[in-house]
Amino acid sequence: MDTMLNALQNRALELSAARHAAPEGNWRVSRDDENIAWLVLDKPGKSVNTIDRSVLEELDRHLAALEADRPRGLVIRSAKPNGFAAGADINGFVGASQSAVREMLEEGHRVLDRLAALPCVSVAVVHGHCLGGGLELALACRMRIAVSNATLGFPEVMLGLHPGLGGTFRSVTLADPIEAMGLMLTGKSISARKAKAIGLVDAVVEERHVLNASHAAIFGDLVRPDPSLRSRAFSFKPARSLAARQMRAKALEKARPDTYPAPFALIDLWEAHGGRPERMREAELESFAKLVESPTAQNLVRVFFLRETMRGLRKGRSEIKRVHVIGAGAMGGDIAAWAAKEGFAVTLQDIALEPIGRAVKAATKMLEAVLKDPLKARDALDRLVPDPDGQGLAGADLVIEAAPEKLDLKRRILQEAEGRLKPGAILATNTSALPLPELAEGLSDPSRFVGIHFFNPVSRMQLVEIVRHDGVSDETLRRATSFVVELSRLPAPVKPSAGFLVNRALTPYIAEALKLVDEGVPKERIDARAEAFGMPMGPVELADQVGLDIAVEVADTLRERLKMPLPETPGWMHEMIREGRLGRKTGRGLYDYDADGKPKKIALEALPDGSRDDEALIDRLILPMLNTLVAALREGVVDSEEIADGAMVFGTGFAPFRGGPLRYARERGVDQVVARLTELEMSHGARFEPDKGWDRF
Repeated sequence: MDTMLNALQNRALELSAARHAAPEGNWRVSRDDENIAWLVLDKPGKSVNTIDRSVLEELDRHLAALEADRPRGLVIRSAKPNGFAAGADINGFVGASQSAVREMLEEGHRVLDRLAALPCVSVAVVHGHCLGGGLELALACRMRIAVSNATLGFPEVMLGLHPGLGGTFRSVTLADPIEAMGLMLTGKSISARKAKAIGLVDAVVEERHVLNASHAAIFGDLVRPDPSLRSRAFSFKPARSLAARQMRAKALEKARPDTYPAPFALIDLWEAHGGRPERMREAELESFAKLVESPTAQNLVRVFFLRETMRGLRKGRSEIKRVHVIGAGAMGGDIAAWAAKEGFAVTLQDIALEPIGRAVKAATKMLEAVLKDPLKARDALDRLVPDPDGQGLAGADLVIEAAPEKLDLKRRILQEAEGRLKPGAILATNTSALPLPELAEGLSDPSRFVGIHFFNPVSRMQLVEIVRHDGVSDETLRRATSFVVELSRLPAPVKPSAGFLVNRALTPYIAEALKLVDEGVPKERIDARAEAFGMPMGPVELADQVGLDIAVEVADTLRERLKMPLPETPGWMHEMIREGRLGRKTGRGLYDYDADGKPKKIALEALPDGSRDDEALIDRLILPMLNTLVAALREGVVDSEEIADGAMVFGTGFAPFRGGPLRYARERGVDQVVARLTELEMSHGARFEPDKGWDRF
């Protein structure tokens, strides 16, 4: 069946004479009746093409044959339904030395230069994803035709790198240089029409017109426009220097050169050599090889593989098509909206119409922002059905309870829902802290009950904890895990310990920040130091974001259930909560908030000079988090360092360039971390006592 479906999908792609050609390694090669050669990339056994050494070596041999027996023209495209190529195979750079990386890149440059110099018109036809090394391959062709569904981009900066197969100099030569630099500096993808507008591709067509458009390019009916005046202006260094200063200032708003060097290296590269492609080619090789060995790139590559590891937890399809969500609060509404966005039929239930109305309004705003296409947003909203009477429950494949965190309330909802489930349906709770064994009490079949814990906001937080308990079946866990991956989210299997994994590790970070505030350290300084370490948001602002009432409740739960030696919540915090100052959601908390929900912070330079022991401050914030993760590993709450690090990176935004908190502990040195915890224990108390799990770690 799968083979038949693949064949049907491939039939929709115009492959001309290469459709029936026997594969030669990674490529299918043939010539049509017009003596046009078709080189079709089709990596065997893979659903996605990547550009690796074998692909380029085989391409080199095919180019040699084309030079010897010249065709009228050449068309290069992919046979994979989902796209042209997803980029370079990053495995080729893992563990390689700087000299080995440079050697690989030089060989890749030689092959793509040979393609660029081919004595006939070469045309790249791209559809779906055309990213990184795939886009660099397309740029080496003389012409580029994009199918209307194509997305193009250079995601290398997400790995601490910049393009390394000629993309730095070919993109700024062919396209608007400022737009091309923006693509490389942000890692964002653009649509086919945007790529045409900036000069990255020469035409945008529907799939049915690919053959005619390819012939038009080869026979001279489709002509590339001359470089614009804007492009020629940036061939002079003064213009590049002015633009480079602006680019650096913009990059500094989001990153620092010492932690994310790639954007700044790329700007330097273009400023120095943007007017001389041959010199920029050499400088690209040197710069890329140097970046590969940087700690940032190595850690970001690790984060890339953490993502792949978590996606790889999926085993088969979930067979879930219909989802019913009970509870239209902030979390329930967001879960329902995201599931509808990902193509599931969703019904949303609540005891009143008003919260459902608010949820649909919020869903509309989120879907329009994320999908950036009114028709797609409308289709997603059509899949989200308000259901105050819960009629969709009986037909759902998955029912998710997302009611307030009250044990008796959740237990009653779950028991009522179970009585209406169809055979084979899964019952899930989105609880963030309540124990699953207690929630499962009273269920007649706990084997199909599981925790599926999303993080707020659902549209941005990629992590979902899959919470098991003794009574759950392996099949329920498998289907729940697959469902999360089908939602374009990353599953982290955890045991039902209080706070599970992420909230348990994050609570001491927030609690220590509140202790520091209580000691008189300005909250702005605490947040600034944490952000300089690499956290996306300081712990004081994070407490406001979570809600001070919830932060205190979670801390109390962990103290009670796990006997965690957290610092006591300051009395003034309880007073703030009684006054209704709960954080961002009420407009006032530890910070006051403006109309756009942004905290009003005092500038650091306006703060008193005291309390500047930054090293001690960051250790007090971060090391308890590491200590808690080691305890969770020792207790089996999480099975591996990789899942623990992935959960913290994708669930809290823990500094990606550090590769995860446990990776940070190893790079800093386990003995040094334990010694520092011991020092803090002596000066600040038992909450810093090193966990005995460090001995095995």
